Amino acid sequence: MGTPQRGVRWPLVGRKVEMATLVRSLTDRRGGGCVISGPAGVGKSRLAEECLARAVRAGFRGGRATASAAAATVPLGAIAHLIPGGVDLSDPVQGFAAIAAALDEQDERPWAILVDDLQLLDASSALLLQHLVDSGVVRLIGTLRTGEYLADSVQSLISAKGVHHIALSEFSHNQVEELLRAALGGPIDRRSLSELVNVSGGNVLYLRELVLGALDSGSLVSDGEVWRLAKKWVPSSRLGELIGARLASAGPQGHQVLRLLALCAPLPLADAIAVSSAEIVQDLEHAGLIQTLRDGRRTLAQLAHPLYGEVLRSDIQLLSRRGILLEQAQRVEARGARRRDDALHIATWRLAATGTADAALLMQAAVLARHARDYARATALLQALPEAEHTAKSLLLFGESLFELGDPRQAEEKLIRAEAAAKTDEEKLEVTFTRTMSLFWAEGRTEDAFAVNKAAEAHLSRDAERRMLRINEGLMRTIAGDPKRGLELLSELDEHPTQAQNIGIWLMGAMMRPVAMAVSGQIDEAVEAAERAYALHCELDEKALVLPPAGHLISLVLALSEAGRLSDAVRIGRNAWGQLEEMQDPDPVSLIWLSYHQGRAEWLSGHVESARRWFAQSAAQSRAHDNHRGLRLSLSGLAASAALLGDTDTAERVEREARNYPPMGYCSGEERLGEAWLLATRGHLADARLLLKEAADAAWDAGYATSAAMLLSDIARLGGAKEVAGQLARLAASSDGQFIPARARLAAALAGDDPEELFAVAEALQELGADLLAAEAATAAGVAWRRAGQARRAEAAARHAANSAAECQGARTPLLITGQTAALLTSREAEIALLAATRQASREIADKLGLSVRTVDNHLQRIYHKLGVNTRRELASILGIKGA
Repeated sequence: MGTPQRGVRWPLVGRKVEMATLVRSLTDRRGGGCVISGPAGVGKSRLAEECLARAVRAGFRGGRATASAAAATVPLGAIAHLIPGGVDLSDPVQGFAAIAAALDEQDERPWAILVDDLQLLDASSALLLQHLVDSGVVRLIGTLRTGEYLADSVQSLISAKGVHHIALSEFSHNQVEELLRAALGGPIDRRSLSELVNVSGGNVLYLRELVLGALDSGSLVSDGEVWRLAKKWVPSSRLGELIGARLASAGPQGHQVLRLLALCAPLPLADAIAVSSAEIVQDLEHAGLIQTLRDGRRTLAQLAHPLYGEVLRSDIQLLSRRGILLEQAQRVEARGARRRDDALHIATWRLAATGTADAALLMQAAVLARHARDYARATALLQALPEAEHTAKSLLLFGESLFELGDPRQAEEKLIRAEAAAKTDEEKLEVTFTRTMSLFWAEGRTEDAFAVNKAAEAHLSRDAERRMLRINEGLMRTIAGDPKRGLELLSELDEHPTQAQNIGIWLMGAMMRPVAMAVSGQIDEAVEAAERAYALHCELDEKALVLPPAGHLISLVLALSEAGRLSDAVRIGRNAWGQLEEMQDPDPVSLIWLSYHQGRAEWLSGHVESARRWFAQSAAQSRAHDNHRGLRLSLSGLAASAALLGDTDTAERVEREARNYPPMGYCSGEERLGEAWLLATRGHLADARLLLKEAADAAWDAGYATSAAMLLSDIARLGGAKEVAGQLARLAASSDGQFIPARARLAAALAGDDPEELFAVAEALQELGADLLAAEAATAAGVAWRRAGQARRAEAAARHAANSAAECQGARTPLLITGQTAALLTSREAEIALLAATRQASREIADKLGLSVRTVDNHLQRIYHKLGVNTRRELASILGIKGA
């Protein structure tokens, strides 16, 4: 992956519409040019520079005018260098006309003049430029910072006839992602992307400095697939200088307001006025340094950009910081601290000012922080609580927050202490649940989690609480490789969470129950259960002390994928990401598993480049949080995706890494996908089928019907349809949803070489969104029709295959690769051709297929003759195999 360097222009992305409008404004014969306005740092100058470059390429003469405070002191100082010599300016009216005529006589081509910061242009230069624009000699390309004072002459210039206006705003989340992908040469981890979006506020200038500073410090690194920010990183000093210059205009009284907001915002507007005046606050808002917003009946004030706070806080001395924080705490206390979040703010401010706060206030604030899922703040508040003041409740809250932050080892220490301090059945149940969650999901200590859950039964007096432990066991069994037993235990769930002894366990159980249903083949019911559980969680979110509602959407993505509603699955997954990215500290478990299931949905759709990115995201999150529970699955999916894209070197590297991690039991057999598809893309179809059969048997034995269906259908796609068609048919008969039956039809049609059925299956699969399977089915139909001499129908199938394959982002499978030549080759010849195309010697091929070397060579000669090639290199080229 390439990386951006200082002094090198960043890619111009995210402004395609604006760029097209600018070019039209220049080429329009009646146009006078364009003015690009917006706040500082949104990319006005970069866009204007690109516009000037395109104008020059289109035949304009290019020039620049320098607008600055220094140049403004000299009449015509900004554009003096563009005025032809010998022009008499004693009469400005005649002089301006003479300049226009002289410029026009020099060359028939019009001028494109770029003026950065039009608000700084001197009056004489503005008037002359307006005359040149009106006369058609010059097309203006100007930038204008919003919120600045404009002289009448400049206002008249930008209002000239034919001058178009484009207002730029900060980049959206998607625009930042597009820009960073282009600048870094590869995708960036979603969590890191959200952090850069939030910190930069979408300001392109700040974003650039953030990224370059993080690269310089080694805080932004790539694992070869995705870029990721370190957990702790600090913006560069250069960025601080840029923002410091912007803040310098505030003046001493204005800085009092800015420092208060940097430490305590958002605050009631009255508090900002209290340290200065209404006029000062109004000036700060007009300058774009602060902003106001409505919150119910209150008007709040906050800094206009997140980075302003970073820079301001770094310059506040310790004693000044202490004074500002304590004064603000006293203001809120004087008002009675009646609002729900006042306790959180007061405790936070006093803790930051003095290093301590009232124990009851700290605990109250920690509960509020946890309620807002601000785990970092909850941890900081509980860390300040004196040891003697800790209770089972505080230690439970402490351990849970550490687990959510991805620190299971410290969480375990706190939760063991909470377990010892727990007195009531309610406390014991809550501690057991949180501790098993941390052990199971974060540390991967499956047997320890089951042991803790089992041991807790002896300490609970009522069966209602013990039933909650059985549900807790059930949700773990579902993921640990025993979905059948998991579903049995989860059947004890109450109809509604308010009936349960523990809402957290109910919600987790309700999230895992659709998973157990889906992987067992009860797919339609799983979709309904996941949708209902999500709706209930949204209703009860304020009472839930575990996982965000988006966690239920992970289950829904899985169920929708297996139901054959693949586009819905991808859409729901994106919605879940939107929810997680709005959270201050989304838990690592949700980030890892949502990425994985999003990747799996894209893989089933045949969108392998997208699948690769999501699997890489999941693996990156797993490494970042030292959570290896699902890493084998993520890496296997990543390797399989890379293999289908022809990147076998990456696939092999990733597959080697995957073998370092044991299978977790969940989606049993799918952890071998990468290994199998790497073999297949290298032509080892028999070995790939054997491996997939072992994996499918493991999935079948463990009760993962959907995993078995996936693996068996892959065998069919790799030439083993006759061997697996019967088993897939039995799976389809015992499962609902549309996807498993469609794949069973595909296997049967491949086994029977039935072009009518193959084409019908291709249409059905395309309807489900399984584009790669549809492309393969249509390809096979075309081959069969071509062999039967039905050229017209074969061409129709080929077009259908091409349309589906176009959605698959460059995926190349053996069935697609050999599809164009399969009409000429026997199945044995096709298999030998694939092996030979990967540069395997005849002896290797003979040993692999149980043939003699002579037989292999004879087959190769016939293959070469039929395809019109002479070497293995030419064979690889005609089959479209990369890197051979």
